[in-house]
Amino acid sequence: MLKVEGHSDLIRDPKTNSIVNTNSLEYEKYVARRKASTQNSDRVESIEQDLSNLKNEINEIKSLLKEIVINVK
Repeated sequence: MLKVEGHSDLIRDPKTNSIVNTNSLEYEKYVARRKASTQNSDRVESIEQDLSNLKNEINEIKSLLKEIVINVK
């Protein structure tokens, strides 16, 4: 195994030419950050969908109110 220049926790496997992280704690932190980022993205997507639904419902309510006003006249 060869050390990756400039990265003390990374080594290169000469057979496969792959880079391996030898610092399991940093890897676990990376996985946790990636999971949190994915969860945050999912949450934002859900909020955007909820907002879109609310806008549609408000437009429907406005249309119904306009109909009521027209029918009352």
